Amino acid sequence: MIALTNVSKAYNKKPIIRDITLTLPMGKIIGIVGENGGGKSTLLKLIAGLLQPTGGSVTINGKKAHRRISTLVSYLSDQDSTYAWFTVKEAIAYQAAQFPDFNVTKAEEIMAFMQLEPTVRIRDLSKGKRSRVKIMLTLAREVPYILMDEPLSGLDPMVQESIVRGMISYLDLESQTLIMTSHVIPELESIWDSFIAIKDGTLLRYADVEELHDSDGIGITAWMKKTY
Repeated sequence: MIALTNVSKAYNKKPIIRDITLTLPMGKIIGIVGENGGGKSTLLKLIAGLLQPTGGSVTINGKKAHRRISTLVSYLSDQDSTYAWFTVKEAIAYQAAQFPDFNVTKAEEIMAFMQLEPTVRIRDLSKGKRSRVKIMLTLAREVPYILMDEPLSGLDPMVQESIVRGMISYLDLESQTLIMTSHVIPELESIWDSFIAIKDGTLLRYADVEELHDSDGIGITAWMKKTY
């Protein structure tokens, strides 16, 4: 379980996250939505332990979230984070050397599904293919929590649906939780169990997607247009 208790984060005294309290259970797919610059990526980095809160606490399975919490968390950045001179196969080998929980066989299966050539260097791939590499490397780790910051960024809209289906097929929702930020909501809403909506760093709503449909009679995008 991930628990955020009165979490705040400020940069140069400017508040980015404001007093957020949440409990995120195991075995769910959760989306984080909001406007650009509203704090989505910062919230995800706080959960990943890449940032420390200015106030409050973030715990994962009862342990304080910090950089060493990576034993429980696989994190996909919205920035390119793989050495550009690696081939796809070398990137897999590097991740396997870094993380004992990295499943090479699973990575190779995802590589084939993503139609990635193992001998091509990362720098020679299109932005969309580099996004596929990041998804592959993130999903191949067998950890309880998968965190993804804009995983569909750079992907051609024509392939987004198939990539999303593939992502789900490589998750074990009995033992894993997937939390992702995205502004491409229509492609993801159907797979989200719940969503976190933030605005200017403040929690607006944390609810099951089905609950939103039942109570408001609309989807997340329509609710956001109405609320924001």
